[in-house]
Amino acid sequence: MFNKGNTKQFVLFATIGAVGTAGHFLTLILLVELTGLSAVWATTAGFIVGALINYVLNYHLTFRSDKAHSETMLKFFIVATVGAVLNMMIIFVGVDVLELFYLFTQVIASSVVLLWTFTANKLWTFAEQTKQKIT
Repeated sequence: MFNKGNTKQFVLFATIGAVGTAGHFLTLILLVELTGLSAVWATTAGFIVGALINYVLNYHLTFRSDKAHSETMLKFFIVATVGAVLNMMIIFVGVDVLELFYLFTQVIASSVVLLWTFTANKLWTFAEQTKQKIT
């Protein structure tokens, strides 16, 4: 899965992911600290903000897709939804069960979700379709 080209693409994906993650964390912190919203719901709102940022940047920069948004956006948000559920589960276990600090737990969750979303988006959302020749 990881050759030289894929490694460069993963680094770009992760770098763009850092921008989306900044939007996620900013939303999370503002909602927890300013509104008192629970970390589980605040991280979900943050995840949506981060996913929107990531879609636009990854569509244009990481995968340089020329596919229709109607196809890629649906797939991207299915992958993101699975990632959001995974993220929520990690936050719930870390914060509510293990009583870990929410930002520490979010770092763990973000790392796990990064691996999931890159793999799923590379292999499914933005996968290049090869045309078979009929002979």
